[in-house]
Amino acid sequence: MEKPVLIKPSLSEAQAVELVERLYGLKVSSVRPMPSYDDQNFHVLVSEGQESGDHSESYVLKVMNSVDSQDANLTEAQTGAMMYLSEKGFPSPTPIPTIDGQIMSLETIDCGEESKIHMVRLLSYLPGTPLAQMPIGPQILYKAGRTLAQMNRVLAEFQHPTRKSLQRQDFLWKLSNTHMLDEYLHALEEGSNRQVVEQIIQQFKEKILPNLSKFRQSLNHGDFSHTNILVQPVRPSSGHCDPARLQQELEISGILDFSDMNNGYYVSDVAISIMYLMLESSDPVSVGGHVLSGFESVIPLGPEERDAVFLLVLCRFSQSLVLARYNILLYPENEEYLLTTARTGWKCLHQLWSLGKGAVEKIWFETAKSHST
Repeated sequence: MEKPVLIKPSLSEAQAVELVERLYGLKVSSVRPMPSYDDQNFHVLVSEGQESGDHSESYVLKVMNSVDSQDANLTEAQTGAMMYLSEKGFPSPTPIPTIDGQIMSLETIDCGEESKIHMVRLLSYLPGTPLAQMPIGPQILYKAGRTLAQMNRVLAEFQHPTRKSLQRQDFLWKLSNTHMLDEYLHALEEGSNRQVVEQIIQQFKEKILPNLSKFRQSLNHGDFSHTNILVQPVRPSSGHCDPARLQQELEISGILDFSDMNNGYYVSDVAISIMYLMLESSDPVSVGGHVLSGFESVIPLGPEERDAVFLLVLCRFSQSLVLARYNILLYPENEEYLLTTARTGWKCLHQLWSLGKGAVEKIWFETAKSHST
């Protein structure tokens, strides 16, 4: 087998500082790496108005992987979508223009043995805590589903000169490309995990792939997950507040990471979100009901779409778990982050698989009814 090409950037903190100061004319006071998959992210603090004291402002420096960096149209369309959502009132990051007014910059960066070309953007830093670090209960799950559907509906009106680049026919993380996982199954050891994934891929080929035309198309966020949804209390808590009360008062304060955005289907985006939001929940099987209820309060799913949700959730588990294991072979130093899903993902997947479609759908649809009563 050919040696895989490494595409993830490997900038030092000093290189990140140099980029921010040279491209944006900002004086960096501190920089720290943020966890990431294929790209590289830094949380950047910059000093503002030295005469006014130590006031500083936060940004996120995003350095894209070497493959996506070759597609300027794709980055432009994703960035345009973020700006469009922000204009429509969604809490999405907005790009900071470079000194010469550009929303992104293609940079040749020294990566040790060779130089590589990476697309660089500086984005506004949004307030809040990742949902992954909060108690996830019914109310915030409902809000997440509702917000996702509202975002999907608004994105249906998004127009951009490079919008076609979001088709991404061969994008590995596109849910309708689950069959492409076949080429990566070697990353899993023989055993029950691999057997379940193989059966899920086969079911996808038989039940989903021939029927994609029955699903309504939409522009997908593609990764509306517990790590990409930021939340904060609706109002500042006065005194002590028990976790149940706090979680009811959470609102979504940030929607991060549009790098998986692609032309997909409404049902794909909701299935992806259900899968990730199961990971940190104390009652993972019921999650689908709360998210579906929120989503369908804005965009009701058709019979074929509803019938496909369960299998599509299993497909996203398979994508995430297989590709994480594959990427560990490439980037062993990033193993801790890459195994984030695996810690509870395999358990959730086996739980859904053993319960079966009928039993899980019964739980989901009964749970969904609880929000309308």
